[in-house]
Amino acid sequence: EVVLEAVKQDGRALMYASEELKADKEVVLEAVKQDGRALKDATIELKADKEIVLEAVKQDGNALKCSSQEIKADKEVVLEAVKQNGRALEYASEELKADKEVVLEVVKQEGRALMYASEELKADKEVVLEAVKQNGPALERSSEELKADREVVLEAVKQDWRAL
Repeated sequence: EVVLEAVKQDGRALMYASEELKADKEVVLEAVKQDGRALKDATIELKADKEIVLEAVKQDGNALKCSSQEIKADKEVVLEAVKQNGRALEYASEELKADKEVVLEVVKQEGRALMYASEELKADKEVVLEAVKQNGPALERSSEELKADREVVLEAVKQDWRAL
């Protein structure tokens, strides 16, 4: 009960909890709701619990880094993570880094995250246009073909002249 109150105030307090409490779903859920980074101190089993990881990534998208491989391949969880922090795409499965819907969602809010997309999507004009509209210098992460595409380069330079 004391630990539950502590993690409600500061999720990182989970690091000081016993192994038994780090395996307690109620305690860990409260911790990650308060601070998504607390996921790193949860048990392996709870790092694979979709409900817990969803709460963690809503609070801190980078909490995806601490989740299980199965969760990193869960589209719903990854979309929540990248909505909170576009750079969380780095921790997604290779399949989701190649998922156009996921990557478009990311680059619309964090163009630089194009660096974590699959090579195929770095060569996809629609994806790269969205990325450079948000962050012109993301152009450097696109395919050679798109770096020479007049429309793409123009959008990049409109956003930030330093994109050249």
